[in-house]
Amino acid sequence: MGKVKVAVLGSGNIGTDLMLKLERSSVLEMSVMIGIDPESDGLARAKERGYITIDSGLKGFLEQCPEQADIVFDATSAKAHIRHAKMLREAGKFTLDLTPAAVGPFVIPPVNVDEHIDADNINLITCGGQATIPVVYAVNRVCPVEYAEIVATISSRSAGPGTRANIDEFTQTTSRGIEEIGGAKKGKAIIIMNPAEPPIMMRDTVYCLVEDGTMNEAEVIRSVTEMAETVQSYVPGYRLRMEPIIEGNKVTVFIEVEGAGDYLPTYSGNLDIMTAAAVKVAEEYAKKRIQSAVV
Repeated sequence: MGKVKVAVLGSGNIGTDLMLKLERSSVLEMSVMIGIDPESDGLARAKERGYITIDSGLKGFLEQCPEQADIVFDATSAKAHIRHAKMLREAGKFTLDLTPAAVGPFVIPPVNVDEHIDADNINLITCGGQATIPVVYAVNRVCPVEYAEIVATISSRSAGPGTRANIDEFTQTTSRGIEEIGGAKKGKAIIIMNPAEPPIMMRDTVYCLVEDGTMNEAEVIRSVTEMAETVQSYVPGYRLRMEPIIEGNKVTVFIEVEGAGDYLPTYSGNLDIMTAAAVKVAEEYAKKRIQSAVV
């Protein structure tokens, strides 16, 4: 069996960046770009590369060529995905949701992808969630986390209309992910859009308060460092800015995410980590599908 065909729904910045990343995959085949703006750069680039382009949205894809993709990446908006999810489920498509709609189970690739790979709709949470929840999980697997707070700081330039429209969903969905996947008893998420020029790279701060009497400094540092290396395997620009800081029962971790520069500027690490995570999950699904077909 060859590669698994995929479609990208949303021809904006995130969708276009996804297209370029998918071209490097050994198990995924970029096939269709779906948008609603015939003049969008994403549709133009897809057409130049020889992919099928649809400018009448998801409905157009499902009417014209649904057989051309088994996996669909939704890079539109949270409100739009509510509609799309039902349509894609009825069409039998495996869906990767890059919006904060939270229709399907939350997935962080190095934490719980195996638990939900059979779901029909997977939610990638948010950029802040993808960057910080692995760290909360890494601390919690060593010492029980009572409270975790994350502050995601991104360049204002990297926050397009979709990001700005989803701010409320961002904080709510990320907070849920901190608790449900990270394991914290209580989670809180804050996002800051910094207008500085030149634009700053994505930077995240993670604060974890662990249960009194459970702190194991060496194990926390080891666990967080190992997790950062795992995330780097599919997001090369992800890095710890320094070793975790431990003060009493408080752990502070500073993270920086530099984008790969495929379509988006390198300072847009917040968008890059979402597309990279989405491709990683889709590849795991595709590998399982290919193995099943061989057996």
